Amino acid sequence: MVSLDRFAVFRAVVESGSFTAAAAQLNQARAAVSFNIKQLETELGVTLLTRTTRRVELTDAGERFYARCLRVLEEAESAIDDARSEHGGMHGVLRVTSTVEYGTMVVAPALHEFMQRHPALRVRLETHASQVDLVRERVDVAIRLGRLEQFQDLPYRGACLATYEVRPVIAPSLLAAAGLSRIDSPDVLANLPQLGHTRLERIATWTLADRDGNPHAFQPGAKPRVVVDNASVLRVLARQGSGVALLPEWLVRDDLASGALVDALPDYRFPPQAVYALYPSTPHVPQKVRAWVDFMKAYLA
Repeated sequence: MVSLDRFAVFRAVVESGSFTAAAAQLNQARAAVSFNIKQLETELGVTLLTRTTRRVELTDAGERFYARCLRVLEEAESAIDDARSEHGGMHGVLRVTSTVEYGTMVVAPALHEFMQRHPALRVRLETHASQVDLVRERVDVAIRLGRLEQFQDLPYRGACLATYEVRPVIAPSLLAAAGLSRIDSPDVLANLPQLGHTRLERIATWTLADRDGNPHAFQPGAKPRVVVDNASVLRVLARQGSGVALLPEWLVRDDLASGALVDALPDYRFPPQAVYALYPSTPHVPQKVRAWVDFMKAYLA
């Protein structure tokens, strides 16, 4: 019978791209990694990898085997975690990914409390501006933010943890420079300098709701002066008076309270955004994943 250890070595070689990198990742000798791959290919009767001077590449058979290899290892790791959890709580590693800003402001404080409840569980938190492949990157749960419809067609399981508001914010200095003390309509706001986020570039028009629930269109009159891929950078630019920025309420709450930023359109509301927990769609959801998702729902409530 083929050893699961060789499955793990094969996965490490594929994901790292070389025998040397896999050996460092696994804390093994390169010769041991090479031997395990050769033995695995012998036992299976197929060539899984082609070797070049710089890296290794999957063969067609290797591609098919790699996909199944991931599922087998996932099931094995889940079974081990569940078996261990019957005695003394959850063990193993919980791998979580989020954006830098949400990870700093929300996920990190939540993890601190979660780890107090499960001291035997180790956590690996990675922050990314881009969305990662949960299966290939071996991520247990991705905390992602955006419009509800963004999460409907993804190849993962998901749970909506909470919703939040986004607010157009402006520095008092920019408001004064425009000769305004308050902005009363989306049309006035549209003619002020704008700041943009790469994730929102495709949205040309927003449908806003006034205090009575009536819809209004908001379409900036010109392209943003600056476009960035990080909400924290956008916040800094907005505080300096570079333009109007659309930012999550949880990120600018302190700025609004201190007066460093003001709500640029207080009588209108943008569509609500969602916080989603996404995890690989497997027949068996590990207990650590279920526990973390349930905890986050309660924490954000």
